[in-house]
Amino acid sequence: MKERSKINWKISMLWFWVSYMLVTLVGIGHTCFNWLILKMEIDPNIPVKTMYDILPYAATVPFHPLYNIILWPLFSILYFRMAKQEKGFWNAAFHLGLSWSVITIVFDVFAWVIIRHPWAMTWKEMYLDYQPWITLIYLSIFLSPFIGVLLYRKWDKHKKN
Repeated sequence: MKERSKINWKISMLWFWVSYMLVTLVGIGHTCFNWLILKMEIDPNIPVKTMYDILPYAATVPFHPLYNIILWPLFSILYFRMAKQEKGFWNAAFHLGLSWSVITIVFDVFAWVIIRHPWAMTWKEMYLDYQPWITLIYLSIFLSPFIGVLLYRKWDKHKKN
C-alpha cells in the first residue's frame, strides 16, 4: 500500500500567509515605484473607470505572475525544510499547491472584490479584465510546491555531498 504524505498545516499556513502578503506588498510597491519614482501619472483627459485606467498599476500587471512564480517556490522550499519532509514529496507538493491555490482564490474574492477599498475591483475587473494574468498567478501558486520540491531536493542532495 502506498504511504501518503501528511501536510503540516501550521507550517503550510505560516508560509502561505507570508508569501501572500509579500507578493501583495511587492505588487503595491511596484505600483508606488511607478508612480513616485518613474512619475507615471494618470491622464487627466481619460476618466478612471477601472484599476486598469491607472497607469502606474496597469504597467505592473504583466509582472504579477512573475512575482508569484519567483516568490511562492521560495516559501515552498521553506515549508519542506521546516516540515522536514523525507518522503512523499510529490504528493505533498500536490496537496500544498492545491490548498494554497484554493485558499488564494477564496481569499482574493473577499480581499479584492467583496470588501470595498480604494484598490478593490469588480468581479469583471478581477476575473475577466485581469486575464490571462490572474489565471497565470493561480497556476504559478499551484505549481510552486513542485518547483520547491525540485529545488529543495537539489539543495538537500548538494548539502549531503
